[in-house]
Amino acid sequence: MNRTITAAAFGLVAVSASAIALARHGDGFYDTARVVRAEPIYETVKVSRPVEECWTEQVVVDDGRRGSVAGTIAGGIIGGAVGHQFGRGRGKTALTVAGTLLGASIGQDLTRRPGRAYRVVHQEHCELVEQIEYQEQLVGYRVKYRYKGETFYTRTDEHPGERIRVRVDVDPV
Repeated sequence: MNRTITAAAFGLVAVSASAIALARHGDGFYDTARVVRAEPIYETVKVSRPVEECWTEQVVVDDGRRGSVAGTIAGGIIGGAVGHQFGRGRGKTALTVAGTLLGASIGQDLTRRPGRAYRVVHQEHCELVEQIEYQEQLVGYRVKYRYKGETFYTRTDEHPGERIRVRVDVDPV
């Protein structure tokens, strides 16, 4: 029985020694410590993204037409009717012709557009612009932890959870 206890004790010591040897790295070894607090750290960052902006403008365009002949025709008909009302005998024909010519001329003058014909249209214009926003982004954690009764602080990229891995380095004094 004594041999069994001695063998078990020897085996336990061997396993413990190999675990410590595996945990050692350089002059130290790794262990875990209890996390007391992990506070998120935020930074304001500039974010740029393309956005399409559109607006409507009034634009003058050439429609390629000259003045309308409808005014000339309507003026001639009205002038001829008026001239026909006032003339008598042979004068009636002369006044009808004169009224028609005068009415056509007035109608043409009223509807004539100088040069080319233009019109105003509404056109939509769009362009891509960079929209700048400032956002708060999580950049890490300020971690307070306790190891062997002592309190330490560090910064991590990710939340450490309940325990944090630490490297322990012991130097004799």
